[in-house]
Amino acid sequence: MTAMFHAYAAHEAGGELKPFEYDPGPIGDDDVEIAVQHCGICHSDLSMLHDDWGFSEFPMVPGHEVAGTVAAAGRNVKRFTEGQRVGVGWFAKSCMTCDTCMRGDHNLCAEAQGIFGAPGRYGGFADRVRIDQGWATALPEALDITSAGPIFCGGITVFNPILQNGVKPTDRVAVVGIGGLGHLALQFLDKWGCEVTAFSSHPDKEREVRGLGADHFVNSRDPEAVKALAGAFDFVLVTVNVALDWEAYIEALAPRGRLHFVGVTPAVSSEIFPLLIGQKSISATPLGSPATIRAMLDFAARHNIAPVVEHFPLDKVNDALQKLREGKPRYRIVLDV
Repeated sequence: MTAMFHAYAAHEAGGELKPFEYDPGPIGDDDVEIAVQHCGICHSDLSMLHDDWGFSEFPMVPGHEVAGTVAAAGRNVKRFTEGQRVGVGWFAKSCMTCDTCMRGDHNLCAEAQGIFGAPGRYGGFADRVRIDQGWATALPEALDITSAGPIFCGGITVFNPILQNGVKPTDRVAVVGIGGLGHLALQFLDKWGCEVTAFSSHPDKEREVRGLGADHFVNSRDPEAVKALAGAFDFVLVTVNVALDWEAYIEALAPRGRLHFVGVTPAVSSEIFPLLIGQKSISATPLGSPATIRAMLDFAARHNIAPVVEHFPLDKVNDALQKLREGKPRYRIVLDV
């Protein structure tokens, strides 16, 4: 008989999370079962809980920034051993056979499944989760498991575009929004070798933002300060989920510069002429493939990059979610199971 998994679930959109248990059934041949030790909370968890994107299913156990140890594995799993430290982010499975997967873009697979949100898929606000072995990633010994969870979502979200867009160590880059994503982007880009400018609407963050790797700080609420940087950047990474004056940021791009989105902003638009005459571009990326996650972890371990976190016990998950709703964390919240 399969042991029950214990979790916290919402039973309706916007509902309070309450204790919930479920029987996961027999473990699949390609599955890895993870004993969750820590699970980060991401704004995407809130979006799913409130059905902001229109496809949430309930009951829902959120949580997609899991760090823990291997508790069990299916008979086809050869590369993990019981007790090994592992992590998992948004994805739990992809088909592994389509052209997209075969060229290494598993995160773009049309059949990819999230760790929660689909029927029978429950996330990391729990004592255990199961995922396909292809999306479990060994955690380097140099990384602290107590703070590692957010790097599997927030970290890969900002690391992936650095690789995808060929950002060079000689580039002048900017990060717009210094929160859960932005504070990790500063660290990665600083260690990548770039000259980094932070745009934030919170001037009180300047000292700590510079400590995270920013060479320059700009108050994004000051339109004149933004306009003064026309032509300054090769790459601008947008982590916010609110509408801003995108024309001003396009103007801040150097020729061949790129305005790149990882935050879920409501919309972005531009007249074509500013893009055309400078051969500028607008783009976006989601998360990253398993291979890119491994590269990110190696880079983070080599350069001592880690999320700045605060901890809540799992049974205080509703308090933690409320703090996130209010925009108060600096910079990520981790639930301790």
